[in-house]
Amino acid sequence: MRWWSVANFVSNAGTWMQLTVQNLLVLHITGSAAATGLSMSVQAAPGLLMGLAGGAAVDRWPRKLTAAVSQALLGAVAFLTAFLVAFDQLDLAVLMVLAATTGIIATVDGPACALLGNDLVPTEDVPSAIGVGSLVHNAGRLAGAALAGVIVAFLGTGAAYAANGVSFLFVAAVIPFLKAARQTEPAAPSAAERAATPRAGTAERPKAAEREDAAEGMSARDGLVFFLRRPRLVALAAVSGLSALLGRNYGLTLVVLVTGPLAGDAAAFGTVSTVLAVGGILGAVLGARLRKPTVRFVGVLAAAGALLQVLAGLSPSLTVLLVLVLPMAVAESVSETAGTTVLQTDPPAHMRGRVLGVWSTVKTLWGLAAPPTLGLLMEWAGVRGALVAGGLVVFAVLTSGLLLRGRRDAPVVVPAPAAGLTPLRSALRAAA
Repeated sequence: MRWWSVANFVSNAGTWMQLTVQNLLVLHITGSAAATGLSMSVQAAPGLLMGLAGGAAVDRWPRKLTAAVSQALLGAVAFLTAFLVAFDQLDLAVLMVLAATTGIIATVDGPACALLGNDLVPTEDVPSAIGVGSLVHNAGRLAGAALAGVIVAFLGTGAAYAANGVSFLFVAAVIPFLKAARQTEPAAPSAAERAATPRAGTAERPKAAEREDAAEGMSARDGLVFFLRRPRLVALAAVSGLSALLGRNYGLTLVVLVTGPLAGDAAAFGTVSTVLAVGGILGAVLGARLRKPTVRFVGVLAAAGALLQVLAGLSPSLTVLLVLVLPMAVAESVSETAGTTVLQTDPPAHMRGRVLGVWSTVKTLWGLAAPPTLGLLMEWAGVRGALVAGGLVVFAVLTSGLLLRGRRDAPVVVPAPAAGLTPLRSALRAAA
């Protein structure tokens, strides 16, 4: 697990370095901010369209081999981009194709690497492993963004892509030497699990398809049906979506607040971003101590973060905002870690890749819808109004849901039967 964490840190640093440089590269090629946004959407789009297929592949293929091959392919794309940049052969169309290719590979690589890390520890330590992964992700994000500026300044844009390629190859080289603490191959569903899992159109399925399912497990479509019929997973998706649409997109809302009403500059927003990153790391450390988080716990943290967002929208100065930003980031990070733990431990083992595939689609959908939604809200109500109104809506909806859920789960008191009914009760029990 230590080796895997080191490899993940290197890979995350390389990935964030490339993402930072990619935006600069598109701006250099086109001079268009719209083209920069388009390149990010093109890379994210496969997660929306092919997330289910990627998750199904992870459930069916050997996990270590899948992760190693996907990392090697991502490295090859990074090296190809570095080569094209070095020889001045990269134009916008080619860059879009490479971004889409990266997104397609990531639909398999993301769930494969997430589940592989969980296989390296005993089952009871999986929540801690997920917390460590979140910590590594945040630390790699900080290091990658910092390294991007240094490498571009001294070695050029192509060097950043080459460094990212090396980081992927490092991960691919480490994977074969990892020792799992438990079974790592996708487990075939048991007869009881097959009976409990909803299937669509079973009577109309060809015999060959049924035999294939028996050998390889359930289809991607069955993974979607499983997700939709799992109330806690649907509730988790709703909490995540509501928070994404009306809050948590602090990179967009806080930059407008700092540079607008608070009259700050780029350096001031850099300070806010640093505090956000530190809060994310602290939240990941706290999240690593979770054992059995629930969707209710995720909702409580999201509601608390929404209240802090309201206060941030009312901040009279940059100092007050900095005081609020730290707990906001901690609440978001712990909530994300808890939600990821639910996603990776609640489904049966043979369904986890598919569940992560569905989640990739859901998360990408929210990620694409949130920026324009927040942008329109800020145009209509101003940045302070957007933060306050969005936070109040999130808090009200989540609090109402938690209260209704608590009332529905409240125990029902049944009066004790009269003494004369004891023989009748015994007879009914025997009949049952």
